[in-house]
Amino acid sequence: MLLLRKEIYSILLICYISLISCSAQNHDHIGLHHWEIPSKNPDRIILTFHEDPSESRAVTWRTDTTIKNAYAEIAEATVNSNFVTNSKKYMAKTETFDLGLYKGNKSLKVHYHSVAFNYLKPNKIYVYRVGDGKSHWSEWIQFKTAKNEYAPTKFVYFGDAQNDVLSHWSRVIRMAYQNAPDASFVIHAGDLINNAHKDYEWAQWFKSGGFIHSQWTAIPVVGNHEFIPLNRGDERKLAIQWKPQFTLPIEKELDEKLHETVYTVDYQDIRIIVLNSNGMLKEQTQYVEQQLKKSTAKWNIITCHHSVFSPAEGRDFEYARKKWKPLFDEFNVDLVLNGHDHTYARGHVPTISTTKGSKNLGTIYVTSVSGPKQYPLDREQIKRYSKEGYQLDKSAEQTQFFQVITIENNKLIYVAYNALGEEYDRAVIIKDFDSGEKELRVK
Repeated sequence: MLLLRKEIYSILLICYISLISCSAQNHDHIGLHHWEIPSKNPDRIILTFHEDPSESRAVTWRTDTTIKNAYAEIAEATVNSNFVTNSKKYMAKTETFDLGLYKGNKSLKVHYHSVAFNYLKPNKIYVYRVGDGKSHWSEWIQFKTAKNEYAPTKFVYFGDAQNDVLSHWSRVIRMAYQNAPDASFVIHAGDLINNAHKDYEWAQWFKSGGFIHSQWTAIPVVGNHEFIPLNRGDERKLAIQWKPQFTLPIEKELDEKLHETVYTVDYQDIRIIVLNSNGMLKEQTQYVEQQLKKSTAKWNIITCHHSVFSPAEGRDFEYARKKWKPLFDEFNVDLVLNGHDHTYARGHVPTISTTKGSKNLGTIYVTSVSGPKQYPLDREQIKRYSKEGYQLDKSAEQTQFFQVITIENNKLIYVAYNALGEEYDRAVIIKDFDSGEKELRVK
């Protein structure tokens, strides 16, 4: 009888300790939505470029801290599930991250995991999953590697999502996916959320895109709202989640402060240069020049958050117009994609040429917005840009947009759609690759 009582006491003690442990853990979750709370199951899965897009990808995801060792598996996709027998397993790099670094978050630790898939084959559909290597796996997710030569490419571009992301941006990214499910990648041109360090807002951004984030390869760009102080009186700091949740190329020649915010992606003879327009601009000017000077790509595209030709009142990115635009002119940049101004404007700068009969198109500049926060156009300011050779071709106010850009043969086809999926604007660049001369055709 005494032995039985001891056994019962031991069992009760174990249950009590377990209950206390669970209670303590759940205490950190009070006030959180279920889609904010980390668990053993992978969440916030996102695919990004890492090295050569024809041979690699990177994937990042999140779990609770009980998952100490995480893995990703990948295989060439097949018409049935037999690919699982040929899958390759990668052990993830795991990082403990404390949300409580920012007082606006719950004091909660999570684990971010990342894997770089390398030595993939060009132009192949791959299927991957992430998890703990045992019973907590994601679904199998597909993507296609780039070809290693020039080929048709389609991608999506969003201006600022920023505010009320789950309520009002989710329909835009989902409409974009309906329109271009076969897009190879997506550019998010800054201000993905409003409050850089606020995990509730990042949770909204990931929930809005859902599986789309894990299937379209993302090119995230930092905006001014990805930089705020951690505490009052501190200097502005890059969102504490940025580097843990996005595995991005590192340009080692740049200052460490610019790592994973300034990088270049070469995709099927398209060079996309991502800039951080929030600071350290002089250091990036040399980088831009180098990347354009050595580019052999048929198309060169620049993306940064702040609009080079700001169409909204009180905005003026003078440094870019004075220092970066001359480089864009010199190296015949085709397209510049911006956000920040919460309105829509597409314009172009003609080439400065004395050659009789030359095509008169330089660079097309686009400012767009995908979220609900909207500003009016400053038409007088836009007129003043004419002194710098800028011509406004199409504009809009109080409209949420997404853009689908298709490149095929000697054409770049740019189309802007509103949140209803209706075409609003279309422009086609026709380019002579030998001479570099371009012609602009609009609807």
